[in-house]
Amino acid sequence: MRTLAPGVKVTEGVLTQIVVQAAEAVDGVRVRRPRRRVEVAIEEGRAHVDLELAVSYGKVLPEAAREVQRAVSDALTRMCEVAVDAVDVSVEELE
Repeated sequence: MRTLAPGVKVTEGVLTQIVVQAAEAVDGVRVRRPRRRVEVAIEEGRAHVDLELAVSYGKVLPEAAREVQRAVSDALTRMCEVAVDAVDVSVEELE
C-alpha cells in the first residue's frame, strides 16, 4: 500500500493496473501480466516504473517505447498526483 497524500492510500495492485492500462492504450503494445514484469515504486511523491512489453511486429520499437513512457507518466501524474522520475521500458517480445 502506498500513501499518495495525507489520508490517501493506494494498493500496489491499483498502481499496477494504472500502468498496465496506460501502456496497453498504446497501439500494438501488450503487457501480459504475470508473464511481464511491472514494478512501480513511489517514494516521497515521486514515481519510478520498470515495465516489460510485447510489441506488435512492424511497429517502430523506439517510438512505441516512447509512447508508452509518455502514456504511463501522464496517467500516474493525472490519477495519483505524483511526479514521475522515470519509466524504464524493456521490449521483451514481438507479436
